[in-house]
Amino acid sequence: MSDDADPTRSVEFRVLQAMKRVLTDVIKDTTTPPGMKHPLSDATIENIRQCLKLISAREGELAEAAGKPRSLRPHYADEPQTSTVVSIKNIGRPTKKNDDG
Repeated sequence: MSDDADPTRSVEFRVLQAMKRVLTDVIKDTTTPPGMKHPLSDATIENIRQCLKLISAREGELAEAAGKPRSLRPHYADEPQTSTVVSIKNIGRPTKKNDDG
């Protein structure tokens, strides 16, 4: 399979994933308890947010270009279904009734 067919195998997609992982690790490592001053400036925090938004948007564009679903989020068993499954097993031609009156 070529890199063009599967966006998750492209170098660009892997770079985006690595950048997202590093940024989220920075967030986790620098998060402070409530009430304490954060070691990063407000501007830096906002820049990290903007970078993560751009990364997510580009990942979505790559997935869409490859015909993959944009939503790569997990789905839970107890999550409400957005679609309904209809069985076609019993669908058939209507039977004709003889009107031998």
